[in-house]
Amino acid sequence: MTGPTSTVATTLLLYAPITFPVVVAGLCAGIGYRRATAWAAVVSALTQLTAGIMLAVAVTRSGPVAAGWLRADALAAFMLLLIGAVAAIATWASVYHLHDEHAAGQATGRTPSTGTRRYLVLVQLFLAAVAVAVLADNLGMVWVALEATTIVTAFLVGHRRDQAGAEAAWKYVVLCSVGIALAFLATVCLNLASMHAGGHGLSALDWDHLRVQAAGFDHGVMRLTGGLAVLGFGTKAGLAPMHAWLPDAYSQAPAPVSGLMSGVLLAVAFTQILRYKAITDVTLGPGYMRVLLIVAALISLTAAASLLISQRDYKRMLAYSSIEHMGLAALGTAAGSHLAIVAVLLHLLGHGLAKVVLFCGAGRILACTGTSRIAGVRALAATRPALAATFGLGLVALLGLPPFSLFASELAIARATTAAGLGWAVAVAFTLTLVIFTALTRHGAAMLTGSPDGDGEPARATAAHPATLAPLISGLAACAALGLALGPLQSLLAAAAAVVGAP
Repeated sequence: MTGPTSTVATTLLLYAPITFPVVVAGLCAGIGYRRATAWAAVVSALTQLTAGIMLAVAVTRSGPVAAGWLRADALAAFMLLLIGAVAAIATWASVYHLHDEHAAGQATGRTPSTGTRRYLVLVQLFLAAVAVAVLADNLGMVWVALEATTIVTAFLVGHRRDQAGAEAAWKYVVLCSVGIALAFLATVCLNLASMHAGGHGLSALDWDHLRVQAAGFDHGVMRLTGGLAVLGFGTKAGLAPMHAWLPDAYSQAPAPVSGLMSGVLLAVAFTQILRYKAITDVTLGPGYMRVLLIVAALISLTAAASLLISQRDYKRMLAYSSIEHMGLAALGTAAGSHLAIVAVLLHLLGHGLAKVVLFCGAGRILACTGTSRIAGVRALAATRPALAATFGLGLVALLGLPPFSLFASELAIARATTAAGLGWAVAVAFTLTLVIFTALTRHGAAMLTGSPDGDGEPARATAAHPATLAPLISGLAACAALGLALGPLQSLLAAAAAVVGAP
């Protein structure tokens, strides 16, 4: 196999997803909120999506490409495509979210420009940081980028600057700092193992070097590395038992930010588990990480099922659902076969699309009803049929029903995990998934078809303008298209699975 290639075109493709959001962040910081700056954020996300598509074409045809400290293999290209797709929907929805926030500020006599400016800048810095996390060749640089996402998103979680937001932001910072510290220790241990096997300087943590030299790494050090990686990156990915930050952060963050964190941040963090597993498996064999991931998967599914049964807040409900889907991804990763990893990657993409639609839809529901309580939203199908239809279809996608892609990915995860001799884990996991399915269905039905004379708060006069639903409909269409046919994405998924050593 030839080494990574570098040309002017590939250099531009690798650096554009990072530099363009930074430039837009500077633009937003300089001139503040304007309708044009909000749309510039959408262009920034589309730039990442376009770069992801073009890199995907390049790496499936010619192998990895590299320029300077950046490198794109099939997995990185797939993740950049995921980031761009989810971010395009979230930033598009943000145009209307910021318009409403700006109008509300003017109506109450406040000057909303500072908050909206900060929002636009931080979202763009977040997009730049996650692009670095998937494109950096050095795993030490990946850790730095993930730490940067914690700092940036903490301010977004506390965007409203009230007590609940501040508490959620501090909880998020504390728990994720513990997780990122564990991930740092995993990186240090990996660097130690690499240096003892002949690595030198910064190149000791380069991906190609790690994959080639992993067979000679110290077994004791790599056991510690694998355990710390699952705990550390699993914290950022929303895996139990380090998941407690997630429902508070998602319930307090602006709706498009919740969609970005659920659809992008969790997937990017989980990708690092895939990469560390690939290295650890070469050293120790697949059994060690398999046990860790099965335990994490079943604990996560148990936590999500137990907490969703009596959930009263629909944004927290969506947050606990993220824990469930990361648990299913961990279960598929434990199987480790080619089909399993392909299914996991498809699952991450389908989950990201469904979740950004639902969180942005939840934001519109909150704007219309003034409450995030499930009991406060009744007869949505009768009072706001278009919004109810998009939110309801989003729930159908999240529940893993056809024709949406989560149906295909969950079925493939079950098949691959059973074929790996883990039928008992599949039985336990999907029993818990059935409990989650029932809980989400019950809560969703209460919101969509319940009586308007319930104990909910009076509805606001605000209506869901058809334009505000356009990004949600686009996300649903993409999720359904993936469920019907993968098309060119099939070869990219296969190549991405091969990157992390799936046989």
